[in-house]
Amino acid sequence: MERDVDLLIVGAGPTGLFAAYYAGFRELTVALVDALPEPGGQVTAMYPEKMIFDVAGFPAVRGRDLVNGLVEQAGQYKPLYLLGQQARTLSTLEDGRLAVGLADGGVVNTGAVLITAGMGEFNPRPLPAGDGWLGRGMVHFVPVLAEHTDQHVVIVGGGDSAFDWALALHPIAASVTLVHRRATFRAHAGTVTKVRELGIEIITDAEVLELRGEPLSEVELRLKSGDQKVLPAQSVVAALGFTADLGPIESWGLELDHRAVVVDTTMRTKLDRVYAAGDVAQYPGKVKLIATGFGEAATAVNNIAVALNPDAHLFPGHSSNAG
Repeated sequence: MERDVDLLIVGAGPTGLFAAYYAGFRELTVALVDALPEPGGQVTAMYPEKMIFDVAGFPAVRGRDLVNGLVEQAGQYKPLYLLGQQARTLSTLEDGRLAVGLADGGVVNTGAVLITAGMGEFNPRPLPAGDGWLGRGMVHFVPVLAEHTDQHVVIVGGGDSAFDWALALHPIAASVTLVHRRATFRAHAGTVTKVRELGIEIITDAEVLELRGEPLSEVELRLKSGDQKVLPAQSVVAALGFTADLGPIESWGLELDHRAVVVDTTMRTKLDRVYAAGDVAQYPGKVKLIATGFGEAATAVNNIAVALNPDAHLFPGHSSNAG
């Protein structure tokens, strides 16, 4: 199936969603493609219930609420969402427009491409003892806290995500136990202190040997001493981090710097009509924040508007003057 739009945005995280709004404001037709099944990118997949404190105008905003607001904002201009799809190939048409091939065989013909793929496609690091348990009591992320109400939850990991889930689940779970294979943690020291102050059990120098029950009912650990310990568990959160890469985008001929796409001050890449914004974009002095991505999205879209129509103004005026 072929689709035609003015702008194809690759990545439907916060930066991509804001770019979709801004492109609509610039009267461009837009499609967003993302390998994840719903918009929001890393925020939706990894910390939808976590509070975010560095988005301008919000003293604090829950990840899910931020994404919902961005979707509503972009929805004013009815962008086309192609979710659960991977952008694989990039080619140039005879008229100078671009064609992006998707994993399902479909093609999007577009005047320009804006890559807002964040850290790229990410895959959770596996819990060896959890092989075969994914979806049967073991999860890597906790998109809906309420699903773990009154459950005994074992969280495996020592990073920020593990401790964030412990704090979030503590008020609703029957019990929360955090298990880590080392005595030191990668998580922020302040977060570790909060978990300890709540009395959440932390077991260090331990590894998960086995998940048991049908449905899941307990987890067996091996301690550094050699002893074994069994914990009740209706849910195991394997928060062991993840690996990420740009996937097929790496083969498009872009200039890359440590798995990020090099751009100039207009957010343009080395390829004509291909731009990048957000965490995936790289330039000297880059600071990777959601707030930074929002500004880069506006910069990219305004420059794309001029690239597609040289008679257009780079700065269209303030949105508060529209209508």
